Amino acid sequence: MGKFDGVLLATDFDDTYFPESGVLPPENLAAVEYFKANGGTFTVSTGRAHTTFAPFLPQAPVNAPVILSNGAQLYDFAREEMLLSTTVPETIAQDLLDLITRVPEVGLEAYHGEDIFIWNPNPWTWYHLNKARCTATECPIREMPQPWGKAILHQDQDILLRAQADLLSHHGDRYEAIFSNYHMLELTAKGSTKGGMVLALAERLGIDRAHIYCAGDNQNDIPMLAIAAEGFAPADCDESVRAWGATLLPPCADGAIAALIRILDGRY
Repeated sequence: MGKFDGVLLATDFDDTYFPESGVLPPENLAAVEYFKANGGTFTVSTGRAHTTFAPFLPQAPVNAPVILSNGAQLYDFAREEMLLSTTVPETIAQDLLDLITRVPEVGLEAYHGEDIFIWNPNPWTWYHLNKARCTATECPIREMPQPWGKAILHQDQDILLRAQADLLSHHGDRYEAIFSNYHMLELTAKGSTKGGMVLALAERLGIDRAHIYCAGDNQNDIPMLAIAAEGFAPADCDESVRAWGATLLPPCADGAIAALIRILDGRY
């Protein structure tokens, strides 16, 4: 029996566990191995899709299925098996074509299986693809194959706020539209959130909600912080997470997740 038996730790990847610099704090890796060695269940809950997270798996040695695409997918890398998945309604193509008549500045990144398609790319699109170390096919929205696991709108935040308000006012019953950073508005099927998928994972593993801990730095993480026994965030998190009331850790680059595990080490 380990002290962390029955404890689930789910962390966001970018800017919570893995810094913008691309250099993982070594204390994070050591702490995760300690947590697992003592019975803990560790996973990542990320906005990244399978194709954009898989190359980084060695940096995050999970021992449970991973939540991908902002809660649209639950994937078991050990068995190379998709356990759960949702897709956005196929009306999304027309809905986005309508949206861009009112907010034409946005760029689009759509995920169909392992393939990524883009339309009207801007510097933030190229930045994201480069950071994720992946390629994409540029084509008209109507020519992008369906279904999509998720979509991302890229632009400056003031423009994306207009796009978010517009999409939710017209189709709030169809989509989740939530920021993963200032320049990325993520779209998933209504009800597909990190929080919902963390709960689905905990149920599969037989872990009580009282022993779920989550960490994240941005608006798209709040649904999983809200379902946790306690929600944590690095000190350099988005203001929305700070305002929500997350327990603050050191900044991401200073080993936020190692600090969280030290807290749990004193708690169990």
